[in-house]
Amino acid sequence: MHAPDVPINGESIKLGQFLKLANLAETGGEAKELIASGLIRVNGETETRRGRSLHLGDVVAVIDPTSGSALSSGRVSAAEDIEDYFDESTADDDFDPEKWRNL
Repeated sequence: MHAPDVPINGESIKLGQFLKLANLAETGGEAKELIASGLIRVNGETETRRGRSLHLGDVVAVIDPTSGSALSSGRVSAAEDIEDYFDESTADDDFDPEKWRNL
């Protein structure tokens, strides 16, 4: 299974946070359950530590408990590797949020 890139700011992120960011888990509670159940693999190895630090290039997969195959996955990547990443520092300076706030 191809793991899509999931951009992060910085060089590392905690596993529980990454699962939510990559939409592999909807909530922190769901991420915690997936990890505790042994259904998460990092670079092919089962991981049970929610606070595990992930680094650029790590691949995280959610495993199907019945078949043992990956249901979904994501690869930790640097934000600057993704062309359409929004960077506030380079955004259009003419944008006025007050103008759009109450639409």
